[in-house]
Amino acid sequence: MSVLDLVIFLPLVAAALLVVPRVSARWVWLGATAVDLALVVAMWLGYDGGIGYETRLRWIPSVGAGYHVGVDGLSLPLIAMTAVLFLLCAIYSWRETRRPRSYAALFLFLQTVSIGLFAALDLLVFFVFFDLSIVGMYFVIAGWGHGDRARSALKFFLYTFLGSLALLLGFIGLYLGGGTFDMVELTAEPPMVPAVVLLAIGVGLAVKTPTVPFHTWLPPAHTDAPAAGSAILAGVLLKMGTYGFARIAMPMLPEAWRAYAWVIMAVGVVSVLYGALVALAQDDLKRLIAYTSVNHMGYIVLALGAAGLAPGAERARELAVSGAVTQMVSHGLITGALFLLTGVLWDRARSYDIGKYGGIAGTAPVFTTMVAVAAFASLGLPGLSGFIAEFQIFTGVIGAGAVVAGVLAILGILITAALLLRVFHRAFLGAPGELEISDVRPRELAAVAPLLVLSLVIGLAPRWLLDPVEPFSAVLVGLVSR
Repeated sequence: MSVLDLVIFLPLVAAALLVVPRVSARWVWLGATAVDLALVVAMWLGYDGGIGYETRLRWIPSVGAGYHVGVDGLSLPLIAMTAVLFLLCAIYSWRETRRPRSYAALFLFLQTVSIGLFAALDLLVFFVFFDLSIVGMYFVIAGWGHGDRARSALKFFLYTFLGSLALLLGFIGLYLGGGTFDMVELTAEPPMVPAVVLLAIGVGLAVKTPTVPFHTWLPPAHTDAPAAGSAILAGVLLKMGTYGFARIAMPMLPEAWRAYAWVIMAVGVVSVLYGALVALAQDDLKRLIAYTSVNHMGYIVLALGAAGLAPGAERARELAVSGAVTQMVSHGLITGALFLLTGVLWDRARSYDIGKYGGIAGTAPVFTTMVAVAAFASLGLPGLSGFIAEFQIFTGVIGAGAVVAGVLAILGILITAALLLRVFHRAFLGAPGELEISDVRPRELAAVAPLLVLSLVIGLAPRWLLDPVEPFSAVLVGLVSR
């Protein structure tokens, strides 16, 4: 057993311990996530390139499927981000009183599922974790959400489960063409399959990402989910879609990806502009942040599409991929922080209605400062992680020859700036509104501040993140150019 196997299954073992009546759910949850993060840090420090911490075991040899996991420059940053978010959600949820044992067990289960998916090097292992993530989040929304939580949870489940069925059909197509489910083998020798396989895989991953027009499950799921659930849904689960594009669709179907690169880029641009424009029209702060996730995930899809343009401008295409991976990490940190901060509003006043608040800066200055930092990081302010990601994406996309797509996507930043200023003007500045809130409590500060600090560290000194990402980007561009 490698340290990666321990990282994957430690949270699940901790969840199983919660069946013991006298065991403290809070301490088990906090302890397991803290140890898991420490192990991930040790993995990061010991990683020296290529596929590291690899484990390969027989599972279903008759179809070429096995338990095969490992990490590289794509998966390691996402696993680290996942471990950070789950630990901070455990801190944020310390005072959860509604069935705390079941709540902690579900989040520990989701942590195993999420890390397992990012480490998977076998399509069936990937699919199992992909499906289990849907089940876990369904119960989080339905059991601990608010508003019309049952309907939102059902819509989330049906949409994403339908997407997983399309994904399964695509995986079967890859198996029939390549004779194996092993990702490393399928990447080394891409199977000869029709373009419809890319369509099936693309639809399955687009629902999870989500991109327009497969995004309609996202706003109600976020609005009615508990704050920690929204942070994990946006910060971790959405990345499963974009991760799948980079891990599976691009290297295993390079010809089809190149053939439809402009279609993929168009989907990205539409998602960028649509997400920003619809967010601008929202009066519900949580729905507004949900639509900005559609916007930000569109940047990633755009960048990955640009990496499939005609051979040439390899450095620009590598830069676009590096920006896409950096955006996955940055969005996880920033949007995780924003959703935890909206949980403060719900905890105090049971409302996300921007129009009912006013003068928050006067009554909750620390909260206001944290929201401002997170919002400007989301906007891409220099010195924060969003700028590093978006600069790489725009430079790579335009440098790869997609000038119009890059310029259109940049308009999304202007719209995002407008909607953030609108929120601050209405809710944080000016006279007091109908609802008032008190400032953040110690556990809320402890949960959100590290996310903002990490965004600042990446923004000022991104080398430690880019060192593992850039070699992967070069390899991926080389694979998709075959």
